[in-house]
Amino acid sequence: MPRTPAVLAMASSVALLLPLAGPASAAPALPSDRQQAYAAAAAEFGVPAEVLLGVSYMESQWNTYGGTPSVAAGYGPMHLTDFAAANTLRGTEFDGDDARGDDSRPALHPAPAPTGVPAAALQTVQQAAELAGTTAAAVRGDVTQNIRAGAALLASYQKLPSVQRHSGGAGDWYAAVAKYSGATDSGSAADFADEVFQTIQQGVTRTTDDGQLVTLRADASVQPNTAQLAGLHLTPTNSSGAECPRGLSCELDPAAYAQYGPGPDDYGNYDTSNRPATQKIDYIVIHDTEATWDTTLKLIQDPKYVSWNYTIRSQDGHVDQHVLAKNVAWHAGNWYVNSRSIGVEHEGFLAQSGWYTEAMYRSSAKLIRYLAAKYQIPLDRQHILGHDNVPGISGPAVPAQHTDPGPYWDWDHYFTLLGAPRLPSLPVPPFGMLTIHPDMATNNVPYTGCVTAGTPCPARGSSEVILHSQPSDSSPLLTDLGLHPTGTPQTMDVNDVGSRASEGQQYAIADRQGGWVAIWYLGQKGWFHARDAVFAAGLVVTPKPGKASVPIYGRAYPEASAYPAGVTPQPIVPMPYTLGAGQSYVFGGSAAAQYLPTVWDPTGTVNKPIIGKTRYYEIQYGHRIEYVNADDVQLVPAL
Repeated sequence: MPRTPAVLAMASSVALLLPLAGPASAAPALPSDRQQAYAAAAAEFGVPAEVLLGVSYMESQWNTYGGTPSVAAGYGPMHLTDFAAANTLRGTEFDGDDARGDDSRPALHPAPAPTGVPAAALQTVQQAAELAGTTAAAVRGDVTQNIRAGAALLASYQKLPSVQRHSGGAGDWYAAVAKYSGATDSGSAADFADEVFQTIQQGVTRTTDDGQLVTLRADASVQPNTAQLAGLHLTPTNSSGAECPRGLSCELDPAAYAQYGPGPDDYGNYDTSNRPATQKIDYIVIHDTEATWDTTLKLIQDPKYVSWNYTIRSQDGHVDQHVLAKNVAWHAGNWYVNSRSIGVEHEGFLAQSGWYTEAMYRSSAKLIRYLAAKYQIPLDRQHILGHDNVPGISGPAVPAQHTDPGPYWDWDHYFTLLGAPRLPSLPVPPFGMLTIHPDMATNNVPYTGCVTAGTPCPARGSSEVILHSQPSDSSPLLTDLGLHPTGTPQTMDVNDVGSRASEGQQYAIADRQGGWVAIWYLGQKGWFHARDAVFAAGLVVTPKPGKASVPIYGRAYPEASAYPAGVTPQPIVPMPYTLGAGQSYVFGGSAAAQYLPTVWDPTGTVNKPIIGKTRYYEIQYGHRIEYVNADDVQLVPAL
């Protein structure tokens, strides 16, 4: 978004500066039993240890995730898949909801999609178990057996007679690594293998989620035999027409833009435009599909359904584009945000299966880096939004807003891959704002409702911190009047986001007490452990002197006088929230006052935005961003 020139330098924030408290006491790394398990499995099945480690890192970062399956039904550090056991197949992200978020048109309520295990679903647990001489249950639940089974499967791929080998060294395992990805097209398989061998060349050391220290030593001498890929006889990747960076496998699979009835709104499933010439793209919205890859691709072909710009496959990171960036997809449940954003879906389920593969993270990061550079979108949490950060268009719409990609999406790791990691701490005085930064590996938040309402979720690391009404873990949570209009506190249900803040989000400091810090959040003081944040500097928004409170908006729509004759002005509807005197909220940039009217227009020449003179500011108000009229507030340094 364009920023106010006078405050541009401050608005960029002196990002993340000084820890609010001492570092969280993480458990010390355990002896390298995991390292020995990789070495033993590599020796047993004749796989170079660096190849086995590289493949496992690209699947899981060597994590175990407490034995829970990934979003693609993969188990253990080798990500061996079993859809039947994972039982992740439920609804889809958009079932029954109006992802268009445009109350000038009849609400769009797509019918639920059919569910079921896709016929071509990759199933590797049973095959790998048989190759390793163990059981499927052991592969799913025992880390050592999972590594053995992954090594056995990888070794079986190395024996394919169609693959040419030269030196016999690690570089001659390129085809086996590519096949392990599960990709059926050559580009995706090559992307996966290339990332594995780059990891081998660069090396990596990390402590896993269960405290095991694992090292892959850098070896720049390993040169992959990329010519082997031809021996797999994979389908060529057709990247013609897709808007993707070099080095990322991407195919164009267009969404269905078609009329299906006589009414003026009987068309779908996106709107044509000519962005960014007619309207700047300010946001990228991160989603998960809540459906399998096959189901997702079927839905995008239905003009009565909704749409998004890209989908990324979990198993191998393959990317399909459905809506060109110049057009407006129906994905975020807020027409203002839709018209100014690109929506990126990730195959997976935020709660039922809670971890995302490294292959998916890396493909997504490549894509978002490219889009952010092309459309000049800042790489921060004010512009790279989760669907759970998009505001409702009005109070009644708040409960229907989505909560993906959820608390198990690793925002810290993701922003490191984006090339926008936290800055190092500096010896400066405390500032008046902070950045949320828990240690995801040890931040095991006791959510409920991942599978059954009220039932505890499996223990996993979370990217969110829980906010309390007092500096005490036993005090009640905060209240979101949009989600709970009666004023009852929030719950620990995994989708109840009204009393939690996420990695990378920035808030104004309201108070401090001992090892606790409070932030201004939904008009309340939200307390959490100070160890889970770091100081930051930048600008905050407060009411102008003399104003007891100012209204909050979910859209930055123009004033009525901006609309031409014949076009009905859109109402400027306040949310059930206010910004009170004495409160401060972090400034996320100036928001253009615009509304995009729509008609069926295959040429894209009619749908152009109405631009107003009203000035709005984006703020981080709660878990979601919101907007305020700039005339109601003042912009000041956070002190």
